[in-house]
Parts: sequence; C-alpha cells; structure tokens
Amino acid sequence: MNTSVFLLFLKPKETPLKTFIKKHYKKFLLLAVIGLIVVFGINYYVKSETNPLIYHYANGVPDEKVGIIFGAGIRNDRPSKYLKDRLDAGIELYKLKKIDKILLSGDNGSNKHDELTVMKHYCFEHGVDTTKIFLDYAGFDTYSTMYRAKHIFKIDNAILVSQEYHLNRAIYIGNRLGVKSVGLAADKGAYRNYNYVRFRECFTIVKSFIDVARNRKPHFLGGEINIDGVSNYTKDDKR
Repeated sequence: MNTSVFLLFLKPKETPLKTFIKKHYKKFLLLAVIGLIVVFGINYYVKSETNPLIYHYANGVPDEKVGIIFGAGIRNDRPSKYLKDRLDAGIELYKLKKIDKILLSGDNGSNKHDELTVMKHYCFEHGVDTTKIFLDYAGFDTYSTMYRAKHIFKIDNAILVSQEYHLNRAIYIGNRLGVKSVGLAADKGAYRNYNYVRFRECFTIVKSFIDVARNRKPHFLGGEINIDGVSNYTKDDKR
C-alpha cells in the first residue's frame, strides 16, 4: 500500500463541530474577552458602590428597625455554618438593640428542606421574642427577598446580615429596589467551598444587575405582611 494512502487512513476524520470551531475560534476568543470585561466591570461597579456600606462589627452598625437574615442551607435540621453565623450576627444586633425586628428569608420548598422553621426556632432558642420575628416563605433568591421586603413587608430601611461575599449583591439590589440597605458581615472562620462560592458570586452579581435593570418580578408575591403589624411566627410553631 502506498505510504500516503496509509497515512490518510490513520488521520482522524474532522467532525463538522471541529471544523466550525477552527473557522470561528477568533470570534469565540473575542466574545470570551468581551464577556470577561463585562463581568469584571459590573463586579467592580457594584462592589465600589456597596463596600462602604458593609460593617464588620455589630457595634458599629447604625440603628435600624429591621434586620434581614438570608437563608444559607441546613443539615439534619440544624443551620449550616454559613447560616449559623448569619443567625448569630442577626441575634447579636437584636440583643444590642441595633434592630427591633428580624425578617428571616429562605427556602422552605419541601418538608425535607425547610430553612425557615430551622431559622425561626434557632432565633427563639437564642432569646429573640417571637413577636419580633417575621418570616418570608418565598425568599428563593436574594432578589426575591429584597423585592418582597419592599412590596410585601413594606420595609424601607434595613440591615442585611450575610457573609461579606454576598453582601455587595444584596445591598446593591436592596438600594435599587427602594430598601435603603447597609450590611453586617457575618464571617467567622473558614467555610466549606468558600473560594468556589466567591467565584460563582461574580457571575451571580451580573445576573442580579440584569434583574434590577429589567425590574424582574418574583414568581411568588402574595398578600401584604406589614413589618409594623403582627408577626407571622405563630405560637403553635414554638418548641
């Protein structure tokens, strides 16, 4: 057999996808560079605007009526470390009389994953008057939490409690939706998968920027639960 013919048989056949990539790889590269610039630019803008509004010690936070604590996962009906640190920071604000009421917002989409029940029981067990605890049962993401804080709970000003990586986004959304917001960083020690969570946050900030720009409406709204009214933490829920 002729050597050139033999080599032709050995040469892997190019697929249409490989051919397409080879033909357009410069365009893909350009789009990737533009995408990175957009992600970096939006993150820089959001963080530069919100970093001055993040506090690291409860004593230094200005007094407000309401503190909002965001859900962050549960394990065996107990708060994850992320969530425990958030709850502890919010409870500290309450005990220092920096806030008068607490809005807990999280995912209770199923009996197997009911963040709100775990969160409210934790607050009750650590000395928070249940008449001061309000529950947002449809806080499935940060944007929904802040939108509902404004439109369902009628909150105009709040201290947001979360880890620092998350506060930039939460404060930005809150201020854009009409909830004048500052944040208390609840960071204490090391967290599982923290570098990955921070990396993912870069892209989530971009999504939230777009949500704000298009004035996205959450899937669930419901009736008004005014933060100045009666708490929706019922006596039957106490342990």
